[in-house]
Amino acid sequence: MSSTLDRVDWNAELVRGDLGEAVRKLKREPGRGLGVGGVQLAQALTELGLIDEYEFVVHPRIAGHGPTLFAGLSRRVDLKLVSRLEYGSGAVAMRYERIR
Repeated sequence: MSSTLDRVDWNAELVRGDLGEAVRKLKREPGRGLGVGGVQLAQALTELGLIDEYEFVVHPRIAGHGPTLFAGLSRRVDLKLVSRLEYGSGAVAMRYERIR
């Protein structure tokens, strides 16, 4: 999603207009799925119920500032842990599926 870009690289899709309809259309296309990042887009898609899996990578550093992921979400989303991977750096990647 962008309100400023005119074009994107080969592995991206430029989406304008209604977020929900655009993502539903993309999800119907063949492929391995869609990846999104960023606090605002992730929260908007969560509110629309359009995220099936979440992957969080926790790094061993406390910053003490910055945006809070999913701050102000209107309802709770229950998740089930489906995989966990620890890296030598101490970072941990956890993948969750949404419980419907």
